[in-house]
Amino acid sequence: MSLYCGMACRRKFFWCYRLLSTYVTKTRYLFELKEDDDACKKAQQTGAFYLFHSLAPLLQTSAHQYLAPRHSLLELERLLGKFGQDAQRIEDSVLIGCSEQQEAWFALDLGLDSSFSISASLHKPEMETELKGSFIELRKALFQLNARDASLLSTAQALLRWHDAHQFCSRSGQPTKKNVAGSKRVCPSNNIIYYPQIQVNLRELETAAWFSHDEVATALKRKGPYTQQQNGTFSFWLPPKLAISHQLIKEWVEKQTCSSLPA
Repeated sequence: MSLYCGMACRRKFFWCYRLLSTYVTKTRYLFELKEDDDACKKAQQTGAFYLFHSLAPLLQTSAHQYLAPRHSLLELERLLGKFGQDAQRIEDSVLIGCSEQQEAWFALDLGLDSSFSISASLHKPEMETELKGSFIELRKALFQLNARDASLLSTAQALLRWHDAHQFCSRSGQPTKKNVAGSKRVCPSNNIIYYPQIQVNLRELETAAWFSHDEVATALKRKGPYTQQQNGTFSFWLPPKLAISHQLIKEWVEKQTCSSLPA
């Protein structure tokens, strides 16, 4: 018995050590890419790119869920060339993570106009036809994505939004320039460095209005998650009624309805 317990403890220790070692290795690798532009450019050669259009990720439907397709650098260059865009646009991409095998992941928005770049926004319908997917609002697709894609796309969207909002220096008004990884922006005129701050802002959440009262109330009435709409997207759905979160949301909706009734 003691021998069995000892083996089990060793296995658990080895598993924890391996998990920690993988995390440390990935963290060091990402730090290197964020600080070394040459290393980041080299990582783009073998990396994968997630595409966005006006902060909406490119998604494809498969087996009643959404998948986030990835594209290689060569595929992306070919795509940009087909639409008359310069490959220099890839420099607008941001680093969002990496795999255990150190495959770097990047995100690129093809729908945002850079205020000081010659690159123009690409037409959404044409891009969707070429890429065989749809650019869908992340909040509407979040429940039909797997955990990894949901986390990556959320991080990517936040970074892309931050860079879009910080193209100019708040002090001098001059254009700022991002590094290859997108981990910072620098104002050349005064060398002020801006770092992305991805944090929860209650005011932003309130303004975003992720789901309205009517949307949640309608979702409570749906019996299944796989109701496809005419535009190809899946309707917002809530977990089974036995789930605690479902019950709490239901009580919130009922409370809001009662409070809105005239006295």
